[in-house]
Amino acid sequence: MIPGRHEAGETVGDVGEFALIDQMLDGLVDDGRVTVRPGDDAAAFVTEGDTVVTTDVLNEGVHFRTDWSDAEDIGARAVAQNLADLEAMGADVLGVVAAVSVPTTTDAAWVRALSAGMRTECARAGATLLGGDLSSSPHISIAVTALGDLRGRAPVRRGGARPGDVVAVKGRLGWSAAGLFVLTRGFKSPRAVVSAYRVPEVPYGEGRRAAEAGATSMIDVSDGLLADLGHIAEQSGVGIRISSEALDVPDPLQAVAATTGSSPLRFVLTGGEDHALVGTFDQVDVPSDWAIIGRVAEGGGVLVDDEEWDPEEGTGYVHFQR
Repeated sequence: MIPGRHEAGETVGDVGEFALIDQMLDGLVDDGRVTVRPGDDAAAFVTEGDTVVTTDVLNEGVHFRTDWSDAEDIGARAVAQNLADLEAMGADVLGVVAAVSVPTTTDAAWVRALSAGMRTECARAGATLLGGDLSSSPHISIAVTALGDLRGRAPVRRGGARPGDVVAVKGRLGWSAAGLFVLTRGFKSPRAVVSAYRVPEVPYGEGRRAAEAGATSMIDVSDGLLADLGHIAEQSGVGIRISSEALDVPDPLQAVAATTGSSPLRFVLTGGEDHALVGTFDQVDVPSDWAIIGRVAEGGGVLVDDEEWDPEEGTGYVHFQR
């Protein structure tokens, strides 16, 4: 947690907007790319190529619960899911801005811890917290905008997969979904999957490696492997065929699945929010340590072992769908 200049127990309303912003931004390290730091009307930074931008919002009760995750984890997660989008485009991460809205009765220490989590995740990725906004609201809402630099490379998009390519993944699949399953049933173990739900392990730097290796398409797994590969298949006009034998199903996922009587592949194939990277490549171009899990074919849709996945097992997350 960032050391505060106020006693614990003071609320956001007690401390005040501008004093709390100063605390949240105190001690930020300049990495040389930022030419106008937080404190002015806007930040400015230097890029070497096209700038890539993405944004996501997290709302209390929809994307996180404060009884499941502490403030630092929530802040880290808000940053991670945005930086994963930059990785999926093959960009170098540059920085983030965050707009945070909280009730005036919120403990100021909670907001400082939220900022600390954001800064910790930025440090993991090599990004910079560029600033943002703080406002009052009946509920906690966190909107993060992330900026990246392609440094002269072309963006890797969803629409470039070609029949004959292989499908490869880097990162964990199903861990966050298993953690959510555990938490919704009132448990906190296996601890590994609960931790994965609270803060994803984004494979930072792998998006650039994939782009430089010649990835023809790429996406981060935010809604589930089947759902996100479906986006690639649709936008590329191809079919994608996954081999279940090629998918890693670690022991913690098997243990959680055993409590449901269902296949652990359900977590791997439909679980989102791990923010692994999945892309398509000419087979000779696949980066080392990426796991080949399938192929690109003529036709359409996503099949598992050449069969349609049972929709009763889920296909991925979609907002507004009941």
